[in-house]
Formats: sequence, C-alpha cells, structure tokens
Amino acid sequence: MTYDVIVVGGGPAGLMASIAAAESGARVLLMDKGNKLGRKLAISGGGRCNVTNAMPIDQLIRHIPGNGRFLYSALSAFNNQDIIAFFEGLGIRLKEEDHGRMFPVSNNALSVVDALLSKVHALGVTIRVNQPVQAVLYGESVQGVKTAAGEKIAAPCVIVAVGGKSVPQTGSTGDGYSWAKAAGHTVTDLYPTEVPLTSAEPFIQSKTLQGLSLRDVAVTLVNPQGRPIQTHRWDILFTHFGLSGPAILRLSQFVVKALKKFKTSDVTIEIDALPDLNEEALFQLLFQKAKAEPKKAVKNVWKGIVPERYLSFLYEEIHLSAEKNSHELSKEDMRHMTKALKALPVRVNGSLSIEKAFITGGGVSLKEINPKTMESKVMPGLFFCGEIMDIHGYTGGYNITAAFVTGHAAGAAAAAKKQHRPVN
Repeated sequence: MTYDVIVVGGGPAGLMASIAAAESGARVLLMDKGNKLGRKLAISGGGRCNVTNAMPIDQLIRHIPGNGRFLYSALSAFNNQDIIAFFEGLGIRLKEEDHGRMFPVSNNALSVVDALLSKVHALGVTIRVNQPVQAVLYGESVQGVKTAAGEKIAAPCVIVAVGGKSVPQTGSTGDGYSWAKAAGHTVTDLYPTEVPLTSAEPFIQSKTLQGLSLRDVAVTLVNPQGRPIQTHRWDILFTHFGLSGPAILRLSQFVVKALKKFKTSDVTIEIDALPDLNEEALFQLLFQKAKAEPKKAVKNVWKGIVPERYLSFLYEEIHLSAEKNSHELSKEDMRHMTKALKALPVRVNGSLSIEKAFITGGGVSLKEINPKTMESKVMPGLFFCGEIMDIHGYTGGYNITAAFVTGHAAGAAAAAKKQHRPVN
C-alpha cells in the first residue's frame, strides 16, 4: 500500500489531520502507539469533552497566552465555528456553557471520540494501533517513518501529532521532540502549564482548608516587590499540597515563569475572596454589620460573607476571637479582616510535575513552522500539529481548539502536497 500522508498520533490533532487529509483525497495512514485512538479526548472536560470555545476569535486568541497569535492564519481557514459545524455534521449536538465552553449535549466524551473514529473509517484512512514509531526518516525531504519493530513505511509527508509531555497515560511522553530535533528543529524549554501549585504554608501542610472550594474569587501573582504580575478570576480549591481549581490552573504558567525569572524559592499569590467589592466598600460592609448587631458575637454577625470554614480560618490568621462581641471590635480589627478577605497572601513554591499538568508549555519553535500549513520550514514534507508545538492555552476548550485547527491545516496542506511514490 502506498501512502501520501502518515499521521503519527491519534489524539484530537492527529484525528483531525487524518480527516482533513483524507477529505482532500490523500491516502492516509494513522499510527498510534496505544491500543486505541482518542484517549486524551475521552478524558477531556472531566469525561464530557469540551470540544471548543465559542468566543469571538480575538478573545479566543487572548485565552491562548502561549503564542496564540500564531493561529490567526489557520483560524482564517477553519475556526471554532467551523469546529462546531463539523461536529454537528457528524451528528454530535453541542451546547454552550459558561465562559463559551462547548460540550456535547450527551455530556459524553466517548460520543465525540466515536463520531471522529466513524468519520476516519468512512474516509478509508488506514489505522494502525499498538504501533510505536521509532523515527521519522529524512533525506532532503521526508521519506517516511520507521516503526519500533524496524519496519520502514514510505510517504512524502509525515504529520507529527504526538502531543507534549503532559498526561503521559494517554501516550503523550515527548516522543516527537527528538524527531523534530533530528530534522534540525529547535525545541524550546518545556514546562508545566494548567497545573496545580504547591505550597509549604503551615495551613496547607496541616490540611486546615483541604477540600474547600471558593467560588468566583480573584487570585493575583505578585512579584518580590509586591507588584501584580497576573490576575485570574474563577474558582479555587485548597488541596493537601497547595492550590488547584480553574483560576489557579490559569495562573500556574505565570508562577512557573516567575520562580525561574526571579530565581526565588517561592512567590506570593494573593486571594481576593470578594472581588466585586473594593477594600473601602468591604470595610464599610463589615463595619455596618457590626454596628447593626453590637451584642452579637462577630462570628454570627459576619456569617455568610464567605464560606464559614474560610471565615473561621481567617479569624485565626488575624488573631481575632470569633466569640468577641461586635461592639468590642476596633477599627483595626475590621481593617485586618478586610485585608485578609481582599488579599490573603499564600506563598507557593512550585507546581506539580509536567506529567501531572494538563498542558505542556514550550515545544517545537514556531519560527520554524509555516503558520498557514503547519509545514516545517527546515524539512519539506514534515508537518506538526497540536501540543508538540510551542502553543498553549488555558483550560476551557482553547487547547483542543488549537489542536483541531492546526490538525486541519496540516492535513489539508499535506494532502495538497501529495506525490505518488511507491513503498520501498
């Protein structure tokens, strides 16, 4: 069998690349080292599969802080609305949830995987699972691939869609970086993004707040001089090792970079539990509540401002007795509570490993990739798509959008380049 295009990696980028190439008339071989395709898709979005994000393109790009602007060309050919239409064309009805996130109405990631696999089969793509690739074969241009078993399979175009180093149980173990380097590509420093943060704070180590979620809070990373670097607003979760939740995941890449930049063992995050109130408005709220019920214990007067467990923790932090009557409160007490509610400092000293991250930061340098076709600028016939490239976004459908968009661009471009060569 002669192939025009070999796609290595059966995740979202590889599946979309296979479909786009086959739809354009190419004879496609899709290879994956695992025993089934779409493993990362099957667990994405908490098993519901957040297939894309419906935000306008400029906002979408802003939510891909790792070189999202590189995607403009590819998005002009196949964008998030096209992804929605594509899945609905496959019979997958979608619904929009908060922050523009698009999910299947079925709430079942496997329905998305099955629809993609049905499309791949219908287009006549040859699939080989349990087929690790050892190397991509190069001459003056791409020659094909060599399997771990030593078999050489010829093709003029190879699309590398093997992911980064995050979530290795889905097969993303960094295999593609060595293939890129062998072709002459630069691979930028790899680091975890969208990853929980670690902390040695006593209250974290003692698990005082373990399992507590705070909804719709603002978390701000500050530099060693106390100036803000980045703020994200969403939910957070206290864990036995540090902090997690969507706001923390979004902030994590900035923490990783700040630790490196400032050459410090920890940096500070400030938690604002009531971001809709400025400091003075919150002070007045606390003051008026205390004034209205002077004979009640402060724990009853301020009850409900934030979750009770968090409020109890803050009393301890500022050394204020929760049993104290309101009329006994000094303005200084109220200022301390205001500050704790608006900017509780938490020192974080790192993150979980890249393998525990949702997304890999860094990857094949985009300076060496054509943004319209995803073809290598240094090795004709070599294409990249998805997380192996130096592109990363926040969770919320942005990374999978980047995977589908770059996969579509690579597949269509590789098919357009097709040449008929016999297998050696």
